Amino acid sequence: MENATNTSPATPSAPGERASGDSPILILVDDDAPLRRSLQRAMERRNFQVYTADSLKAGLNLAHSVKPDYAVIDLRLEDGSGIELVKRLRELHPKVRVVILTGYGNIATAVAAVKAGAADYLAKPADADDVINALLATGSSLPPPPANPMSADRVRWEHIQRVFEQCNRNVSETARRLNMHRRTLQRILNKRAPRE
Repeated sequence: MENATNTSPATPSAPGERASGDSPILILVDDDAPLRRSLQRAMERRNFQVYTADSLKAGLNLAHSVKPDYAVIDLRLEDGSGIELVKRLRELHPKVRVVILTGYGNIATAVAAVKAGAADYLAKPADADDVINALLATGSSLPPPPANPMSADRVRWEHIQRVFEQCNRNVSETARRLNMHRRTLQRILNKRAPRE
């Protein structure tokens, strides 16, 4: 398993300390190695100094050893939740701007990550331009719309999943709140997410 690494040529003289004008520091935590490497290369080409980790534990170590300007964190890591890392990063570095990546189509959990301090969340696979737009968005300005937005069926499915999570995964309570027959809801919950 890979540990926290920095493959950028420029390394700060001390954790979190760098001269003005140096590349911004980005922590990238994802247990999907091909995606992590691809995103790391793309962000380095855009002048970020990238530190990577493949687990919650390695990400927490990075949070203590560098002072990042930005972080991109996978929501679900093999050894825990990215939400824990978001909270810890925000405690240690209040100005860090965090974007959550999620490949599980569960917007309710991603919203919880935003409440924990993430600036935004993106569905996987996210390309570097989407990540940059989310990281650098300021104030009330929204990033441009995605090239392939969710379909209406997918939005409906996401809404049902969110209410289901808010009802602590209680099918009867979710069906009552959605004014839906319990069996209909169970069929929807047993299906895979609709295509984007």
